[in-house]
Amino acid sequence: MRLVFAGTPETAVRSLEALLASRHDVIAVVTRPDAPSGRGRHVGASPVALRAAEAGIEVLKPAKARDPEFLDRLRALHPDCCPVVAYGALLPQAALDVPPRGWVNLHFSLLPAWRGAAPVQHAILHGDDVTGASTFELVAAMDAGPVYGVLTEPILPTDTTGSLLERLAVAGATLLTATLDGIEDGTLTAVPQTGDGVSFTTKITVADAEVDWKLPALAVDRLIRACTPDPGAWTTLDGDRIKLGPLAPAPASGPVAALAPGEVLVEKAAVLVGTGTHPVRLGEVQAPGKRRMAATDWARGLHAGAGTPVRFG
Repeated sequence: MRLVFAGTPETAVRSLEALLASRHDVIAVVTRPDAPSGRGRHVGASPVALRAAEAGIEVLKPAKARDPEFLDRLRALHPDCCPVVAYGALLPQAALDVPPRGWVNLHFSLLPAWRGAAPVQHAILHGDDVTGASTFELVAAMDAGPVYGVLTEPILPTDTTGSLLERLAVAGATLLTATLDGIEDGTLTAVPQTGDGVSFTTKITVADAEVDWKLPALAVDRLIRACTPDPGAWTTLDGDRIKLGPLAPAPASGPVAALAPGEVLVEKAAVLVGTGTHPVRLGEVQAPGKRRMAATDWARGLHAGAGTPVRFG
C-alpha cells in the first residue's frame, strides 16, 4: 500500500523504520512543525522529520491539519492508508476522508482503557499491572474507533514511562506493520470497542509533577516513575526546585527512621524522605544548575552531617 505516515516524537521513529523496511511504500510523512527542544531550547525538526529526511521522503509540517494547502497535498499523494503514531494533533474529518483504507493509529494502551494523550504515564501513575498497545481506525471521537489488533506488556515495579514506552514502541512497530499487512490482505476486520472500561487521560504537566510528600510512599513512587523522563518529578528545598529521579530500593533490613512527610534524613549510605506512610529512599537528584547525581552525593553539598534532618516543600 501507499502510505503517508503521521508521527512526531522519537517513539514514533520505531514504527516509521519498521514501515520503511516493510512491503509497503512510505511516500511521505506528516509531523508537527519545528519546535524548541532540549536544554538549550533550540528550534529543530522532530525526530520523525529527521528520519524521513534521511530516507529521502517528503515531509509535511502543517501548522494545522485542516489547512487547505496540506489537505490538497495529502489528496494529491493518493495514499491508500495513513498510519499514525503519536502525531500530537487532532485530524479533521476532511483529512480522515482522504485515504480509502483510513487512518490506522497505534495507541499505547489496551483500549478502551486510557484513551488520550498520556496513556503510559497514567498506567504507571494508577498502578496498573499490565498495559499494551492497540491499533485502531481513527474516527472523529477521541481514540474511539474500532480495534484491529492488540498486544500486552507487563508493567515492572521499576518501570518509568521512558523504559515502558521504549518496549511498547518496539513491539508496537511490529503490531502496526502486521495490521497494515492484514488490512491489505483482507484478513483483518476492525472490532468496535466496548462501552465498558473506558478511561481517559490528560497530559501530565510540570505542575502535576510536584511530589506531595503527604501521599503514601507507593503513590510517591508511582508519580516519580510516571513523570520520568518527562515532565520530570520535582520538589522544593528552601525555595529551590529540586528534580527527582526514580526512588532507590528500600534498605533490605534494619530499622527505618520515623520521618514526617517531606522530612529528609541524610545517612551515610542513603537519603531518606518521609511520606504519608513510611520513608522512601531517594535515587538521583538534580539541584538547579547542577548535573543529575546520586542522592548521597547531592546531600554532601547540603553540609548536613549524618542524622541531620532538612525538609522538602
